[in-house]
Amino acid sequence: MKWRVENPLALYKGLNQSVYVLFIATMINGVGIFVYPFLALYLTQRLGYSTLEAGSFMTVASLLYVPGSFLGSKLADKIGRKPVMVASQLLMDGCFILCGFWEGSPIIPFLILIGLFFDGAVDPAREALKTDVTTIKDRQVAFSLLYLGHNLGYAFGPIIAGYLFYANPKWLFWGNALAGILSTLLVMWKIRETKPSKEVLRESLDWMTSEKGEEGGIIKALLTRPKLILFAFFITFFSYAYSQTLFALPLLTTDLFGLQGAPLYGKMMALNGIVVVLFTPLLVSKLRRFHPLANTVISGLLYAVAFSLYAFAKLPLSFLILTAVFTLGEIISATNEHFYIANNTPISHRARFSAILPIIMGTGHAIAPLVGGAIIASHSMNLLWISTGASALVGSLGVFGIYLYEKRNPTDR
Repeated sequence: MKWRVENPLALYKGLNQSVYVLFIATMINGVGIFVYPFLALYLTQRLGYSTLEAGSFMTVASLLYVPGSFLGSKLADKIGRKPVMVASQLLMDGCFILCGFWEGSPIIPFLILIGLFFDGAVDPAREALKTDVTTIKDRQVAFSLLYLGHNLGYAFGPIIAGYLFYANPKWLFWGNALAGILSTLLVMWKIRETKPSKEVLRESLDWMTSEKGEEGGIIKALLTRPKLILFAFFITFFSYAYSQTLFALPLLTTDLFGLQGAPLYGKMMALNGIVVVLFTPLLVSKLRRFHPLANTVISGLLYAVAFSLYAFAKLPLSFLILTAVFTLGEIISATNEHFYIANNTPISHRARFSAILPIIMGTGHAIAPLVGGAIIASHSMNLLWISTGASALVGSLGVFGIYLYEKRNPTDR
């Protein structure tokens, strides 16, 4: 008997050419994500912020993302995906270039806030573009390829940034900006505008699919998709939990390992990217036959286990192992959450749904630094990680409830 070993990368053959362009652009951008993963350390160690002050700042930064997202989504649905995406990305990169020139100055946090406003405008336009160039049939595979591209870049970015943090911190900002500019130029050059025409939007009002167009504003359209609202609410518990890997995890490693903490954190984030690269094709090929909600429940359970155990980790090896565990949860989450949302979003409101739903889902991300800083200051780092695992468990139970409802009522939107 001959055993056939399937090549999981064969999954990515035959996609729209624009998907491959976005893959390369996303990979370039991923290499240059230097600033945000190290923002908590930058504020505390370079600018002298306390843990609570750093957490408060990151919460304010997340809140400022919201108006940028609303503005960008409205413009992307009205005038087009590309002009909004390109202009906003270049404005954000401009802020980071200025940060490099004024590195160490008190003005840096204000420039970061402005940059995150423009980052908020980029994301809904980018998400709508990704959905436009895919169909329900190939969307999960295409989304997983773009996620893979992000992490191919991210496998190297944090390692570079971990050493730049002490050796040449201004290049944290310049490197981030350079990668963003290169990826934007690629999109400008190789991808056409994808906003649906007025004729297609009119026809979509009579579709009998989950992407059926809707008339009216965002609130009216959103109320036609109550399951998406509930889904986004429970994913908030996941986003709170995962956000602690950006805020509390680098603080934990530096607290335990001193000057070796930042390089260890960089290695953990690099491992995160490497696990994504190695396991994304395999997990997508094996799990795509299951309902995306069921897969999302599994991801939350992996989060719950890994984050809770950080409370008891003491050795560098244990940190690396737990990073691999939560990364498996991240892969399953990333390749199912947005797939489920995109398939249930009206074509007429793609960019606006791509703004408001991530804002709901990202509420946990916004409050995580503030809540995490308060728990650390008033209780302990151990309690923070135990409560983080509990948050992921609550999210899993909520999504499981939606899954059971959808199995019993498959035609309800």
